[in-house]
Amino acid sequence: MKTTIKSAIFAILTVLGISGAFGESPGKNLLAQAEVTQADAEKTALANVPEGKIKSAELEREHGKLVWSFDITLPKTKNITEIQVDAKTGKIAATEIETPEDQAKEAAEDVAKK
Repeated sequence: MKTTIKSAIFAILTVLGISGAFGESPGKNLLAQAEVTQADAEKTALANVPEGKIKSAELEREHGKLVWSFDITLPKTKNITEIQVDAKTGKIAATEIETPEDQAKEAAEDVAKK
């Protein structure tokens, strides 16, 4: 029964794009360490980007902190606003604007890592 539940949770997290946070990759057990839910972190992130829509979400360890990281799009721009919400405190940990050039560079670095 435990395996079935874990498999179901892993499938849901995979659809949400945060499977690495749960179990089968280097980010093992990150979800269990988070004190702030993804839904609460999303509200915090979106409150800082009026009219924004979440493009992707990920639970990760960044600069030693456990954070919910959101890529947020805005109408009328191709820039992405990346907001990181501390998964322990619920406070904004970082904000960065990524241009299309920045996004292409990051995508190339991600491919090179794999």
